[in-house]
Amino acid sequence: MKTNTPTKQDGPTQKTPHASLDADLIRRANRIQDTSTVAIAVVNHLATRAKGDENRQILAQIAEELESHRAYLEQLTGHPAKPHPWRTRFRKAEANILGMMFAIRKLLNHQDYLNQFFAELKEVDEQADEVYERSIRHENALMDMLDEERLHYIGAMVLGLNDALVEITGALAGVTFSLCNTKVVALTGIVTGISATISMAASNYLAVKEDGSNDAVKSGAFTGGAYFVAVILLVLPYLLLPDNMYAPAFFIMLAEVIIILVAFNYYLSVANNKPFWKRFGQMAVISLGVALIAFLIGLAAKELLGITIA
Repeated sequence: MKTNTPTKQDGPTQKTPHASLDADLIRRANRIQDTSTVAIAVVNHLATRAKGDENRQILAQIAEELESHRAYLEQLTGHPAKPHPWRTRFRKAEANILGMMFAIRKLLNHQDYLNQFFAELKEVDEQADEVYERSIRHENALMDMLDEERLHYIGAMVLGLNDALVEITGALAGVTFSLCNTKVVALTGIVTGISATISMAASNYLAVKEDGSNDAVKSGAFTGGAYFVAVILLVLPYLLLPDNMYAPAFFIMLAEVIIILVAFNYYLSVANNKPFWKRFGQMAVISLGVALIAFLIGLAAKELLGITIA
């Protein structure tokens, strides 16, 4: 019977890997160890910012579970995890901006890979069976306990943002090369955008209230808020650039549309477990398609009406 004899090494004591682990399992285990060090740091950071004893307790349990996974894998591989200070800082900043629930969901989205890995380890190490069952149990329990208000209004935010990107992008594309003046185009976008913001918020409020929900005010606020933020971002290039630089403002606005779609769909894909590329593709095609149609309509209307810009 083959035994796994530790080898003498200089410096800190280091164990040899489990005798039955192949090179691929060791590589994957080391990667999970490194991910766990970042996850533990982020969860502990969130615990200091969490409101309420219950949330702090949940976060402490998550950190404890991740630490037990890391320690177990370190025992198997014989190698300590590597610190990743820059990745840790980035994840903490991301959590601060996008919220506690987003960060926890992102960290636990890797749980599927972790559980699959522990399931494979059950063929190698008997202890992995217990770790696997505990990991599954904690994942389900903790995800049910964690909550964040903004995630209840994802539908309202999608409605507001999607409508803003379609309507305001279309409006700006339609008048940019007809009016040929950044400030006049900005005025058009601001007036249209504020009017549409109020209309969208009120429409969503009435629709939700009609369904008998008590959250009609908040739902309308999230819809209108998402719409208004999109309006400000899209009009901003026209406000900042000189009057005659309407073409650069137009292309910057289109670039902003893509950036907003990427950022928002990234948030959705993590926070709501939705596919990124499918939703991003749909929203991009609709927004840019409407912009193209509005652009052509604007040019045609300018010619038909005989509008000339001095």
